[in-house]
Amino acid sequence: MNSVTYKLTEFFLIFIILPVSFALDYPFVIKAFLTVSGFAYVVYILLKVENNKFRIAPNLQWSLFWKHVGVKLLVIAFLTIAYMLLTAKSDLFHVLYRKPKLWVVILFAYAMFSVYPQELIYRTLYFQRYNSLFKSRSLFIFVNASVFSLGHIFYRNPLVMLMTFLGGILFALTYEKTESTLLVSIEHAIYGCWLFTVGMGQMLGFPS
Repeated sequence: MNSVTYKLTEFFLIFIILPVSFALDYPFVIKAFLTVSGFAYVVYILLKVENNKFRIAPNLQWSLFWKHVGVKLLVIAFLTIAYMLLTAKSDLFHVLYRKPKLWVVILFAYAMFSVYPQELIYRTLYFQRYNSLFKSRSLFIFVNASVFSLGHIFYRNPLVMLMTFLGGILFALTYEKTESTLLVSIEHAIYGCWLFTVGMGQMLGFPS
């Protein structure tokens, strides 16, 4: 099996077969095993094959990053508050008001144990490993957003799929500009934490 064929097979298994399988009904223990095994494989590829070092890159443009994220967060905040007011007004900021301790715990756990692993897979691995398979940069970004959305198919919620597709585009563009897993993870965590805070966490699997 040549390098291109191997990478295509790997891509198909990691980004298509495994996420779709999580939407099927089979024992959680098997799903957990596949998740842990798959993530261990990703870390191995990043460290041993792609020769990554898990360290903060020097000369990150923090000021520009925060400006861009701030503007995008304002737009997201406006749209999501409007959505909550129209569809579920009683849930607006309900976790923040009623369970502030849970809110703090979930934000930390989400950022550490969900966001960072996702970004290692969907941005770091994807961009470093499969860049050579695409001739079109636009298609490369579109496919990244599509597989990121597909990774949330187990929620079986069209709105979640749409939001994660749009989020995937934002995160892909950030990673493309910064080449920083840290920065894109921070951005991802901010938007995800906001959705939980504003009251949309339940459909995204957050405890409420």
